[in-house]
Amino acid sequence: MKVHHHIRAFEQVLASYDGKLPLHRHLVVYFKQNKQMGSSDRRWASRYIYSYFRLGKALKQLGALERLAIADFLCNTDVSLITEYAFPLAVPHVEKSIAEKVDFVKSQYPAFNLEDVFPFQHALSEGIDKTQFLLSLFVQPDLFIRVKETHQPAIQAKIEAAGISVTALSDTTLALPNGTKLEQIIEDQRLYQVQDLSSQKTGAYFKPQPYEYWWDCCAASGGKSLLMHSLQPKVKLLVSDVRETSLGNLQERFQLAGIKDYQKKVIDLLQNNDQILHHYEFDGILLDAPCSGAGTWGRTPEMLCNFEEHKLANYIKLQQTIAENVVKYLKPGKPLIYMTCSVFKAENEDVVSYLIEKFQLKLDAMTLIKGYKNKADSMFVARLIMR
Repeated sequence: MKVHHHIRAFEQVLASYDGKLPLHRHLVVYFKQNKQMGSSDRRWASRYIYSYFRLGKALKQLGALERLAIADFLCNTDVSLITEYAFPLAVPHVEKSIAEKVDFVKSQYPAFNLEDVFPFQHALSEGIDKTQFLLSLFVQPDLFIRVKETHQPAIQAKIEAAGISVTALSDTTLALPNGTKLEQIIEDQRLYQVQDLSSQKTGAYFKPQPYEYWWDCCAASGGKSLLMHSLQPKVKLLVSDVRETSLGNLQERFQLAGIKDYQKKVIDLLQNNDQILHHYEFDGILLDAPCSGAGTWGRTPEMLCNFEEHKLANYIKLQQTIAENVVKYLKPGKPLIYMTCSVFKAENEDVVSYLIEKFQLKLDAMTLIKGYKNKADSMFVARLIMR
């Protein structure tokens, strides 16, 4: 039976995953090593493993196949062979809303508790609608791209001509189904930047001025710097990261975007860098801090399954130490933009309170960008001004 083929493929992928790599990267490696899997096999295996992890920490007492059947029912509006095989009573309900499907699962499995999916509600930042947030974990977020306002109509038309559903959220932001192969539709990669909607919204807190000198201190592959440049092309940038490979990716993206007025340095922000930065003063600092990533677990549900709350203490110490080591290079009257992709209060509001108490910083603005309302990540951003 074909369903047994699906079950074996899922069980083999699950057994192969040890959590060391992000799941999407692991699947690329796995499929390269198992070339006998056709495109249909790869598509179903990917769907199953992601659905399975989206169940989070709920119903851990059940076997993997039963959990998968429930999870795949909750996460999709079409019936899989595994759900049909292992949870047949769910089939007539598959097109209902997620909330209705959750209620149905409860009726069949009284031990099921939505809050078990993400058992950390007590630690959430203020203002989060817990039910909306929990339900969003069963939905794959959209793919978002940022484009120039003048290019948006042409790019949208080209995507629509390829038969892809696309929604214009603003003059510069388009939303597409996740997994859209944009490189096959828009050959010129200079015309767009892939960037989550909430990440784009953090730009409202930057407020750069022409010829100011800004430091993107945890730049990674440069998403926030590219956003900064789109807001103010005449800003000067220092970009740094502890990983040289990330800065290599950043350099490629900067070349495509035509950004030339910048410096890049490999810097470990957990160390004292006075020898490297002793004469530097900045008009603004972007600190996109390392964090639990809890606001992105809709994209990376494997992280939710492997997360333990005691790990938060390490992230908080990391965030505080990095902030301490960068804020001294900020000019008076200028902003530190503190950002995380976390929904945990301890990494967000509590770190901001720590920074205000320890340094000559005052809070200008602070918010949690609730991406779960828009099939996007959730992000926290605070704008702090040096006195």
